[in-house]
Amino acid sequence: MSATINKDEKDQAFEHESNAGDTVDIKSADELERNINGPHSIYAEALARYPNDESIDQIDEKKLKRKLDRRILPLLGICYFFYYVDKTTLSYAAIFGIKDDLHLQKDQYSWLSSLFYFGWLFWAIPSNLIMQRCPPAWYLSFNIFMWGVLLMVQAAANNFATLAALRILSGAFEAIADPAFMMITSMYYTRAEQPSRIAAWYMWNGIGVAGGGLIGYGIGNIKGALQSWRYEFIVVGAACAFWATILCLLLPNSPVTFRGFSYDEKLLMIARMRRNQTGVEQRRINWSQIKEAYLDYKTWLFTLLGFVSNIPNGGISNFSTLVIKGLGFNTLNTALLGIPQGVIVVIWIGLAAVCNRYMPKNSRTIICALFMIPTIAGALGFLLAPTNAYVGRLICFYLTGSYQASFVLSLSLITSNTGGQSKKMIVSGMIWFGACIGNIASPFFYKTEQAPKYPLGIGSLLVANIIELVLFFVLRYSFIRENRVKERQRAELRANGGMENNDLNDTAFTDMTDKQNPNFEYVY
Repeated sequence: MSATINKDEKDQAFEHESNAGDTVDIKSADELERNINGPHSIYAEALARYPNDESIDQIDEKKLKRKLDRRILPLLGICYFFYYVDKTTLSYAAIFGIKDDLHLQKDQYSWLSSLFYFGWLFWAIPSNLIMQRCPPAWYLSFNIFMWGVLLMVQAAANNFATLAALRILSGAFEAIADPAFMMITSMYYTRAEQPSRIAAWYMWNGIGVAGGGLIGYGIGNIKGALQSWRYEFIVVGAACAFWATILCLLLPNSPVTFRGFSYDEKLLMIARMRRNQTGVEQRRINWSQIKEAYLDYKTWLFTLLGFVSNIPNGGISNFSTLVIKGLGFNTLNTALLGIPQGVIVVIWIGLAAVCNRYMPKNSRTIICALFMIPTIAGALGFLLAPTNAYVGRLICFYLTGSYQASFVLSLSLITSNTGGQSKKMIVSGMIWFGACIGNIASPFFYKTEQAPKYPLGIGSLLVANIIELVLFFVLRYSFIRENRVKERQRAELRANGGMENNDLNDTAFTDMTDKQNPNFEYVY
């Protein structure tokens, strides 16, 4: 292949490259140049055209970012909308009579809430590893399609056992969602850009809360042959399956094969990712990276973070309608009162993204800690307010949603601070592994006999939030300490002549972990 190969031939070569599966490790910029016609040719050419950040035209980069935002964020956002609405269908089914129709006894409703996460827990890590071997957008689309199918099938359930089995399967297919969204974000955005972009699609969680209220209100007014809760499953499930088809056609699998972007735009898209130092897409599982991930103490800190941050989530997503209804509102008004709850979540997440953008560098963990304060205050207010203070307790309940803003920013700590494709898949999977355990445990803190105040449930939320607040400072200290270790390593390499000609290009697109890469710097 000559150096004057035309762009059409290059595009065809890269289309083949992106579907070829395995890739090779590149150890230096010189080796990248020697492999100009090999599997990493587009990455080599991107570095050759843009050898450093100063060579990238800022106007062109801004145009590219706006185009990426238009093409990626709405797709992920709508996914997240269905992702949350899907999980709250059981909550709305509860106020539409599913407990009485299926004769659910004692803790069976809580078990239905938790069993969903047993499927997720079992399949979280295997699903992540499968995604590394598959085109990620197609794999995600397939799983979303199955969400919808299983949700529609739940409408036909006539007993606890059938619904429990379907809930387990639904959880298994949903296990890939958050890790896939995080991975796709890290493929196209720099570490500085990731918090605001994660916030952009995660805030659709709040839109899902509000949209779930509107959908629930609309379905509650259907007067058909079936019970209202069955229509809830059918309508939401059909919408999920339809959206999966759209997603399969529009979401890219790789920067190399991103339709609608010119060849030059793809080179710029790749070159600017040099700043991340988190490696390049790999379809081959690296077992040594998996071992490193499980031996890295930061993986377990993230797992703990997933656990404590989802103690509140598991209860609120499944019991929020029952808590609000217990304040004295009827069924349809309860559905409508879910709307401001969702809007407030969107506001919290938006505020966190704005704060992160304008605060000094390495302020993420501080912002996360600050946004834990309203949720702690809300939980305390809900517990201590008089039983007949309905409006005050409702406002306090709404305040508890601020923890979601902290969790959103904490996700960017994972995408920004983990290098090596296989290690990234494990670490991103482990925070959701912890999240599963939190979601499994959480519903059992909401005792039926404690309705409508649910002091144990709200108390569990309060304790988890306090632990999460402390954990953000532990993570901050850990990353500061790791950066000091990295600086000593670089100093030793320079003293021994090991980094004389080293720059970011040498390690930009190698499949090195954050521990292996001497140029890696943790953000916090």
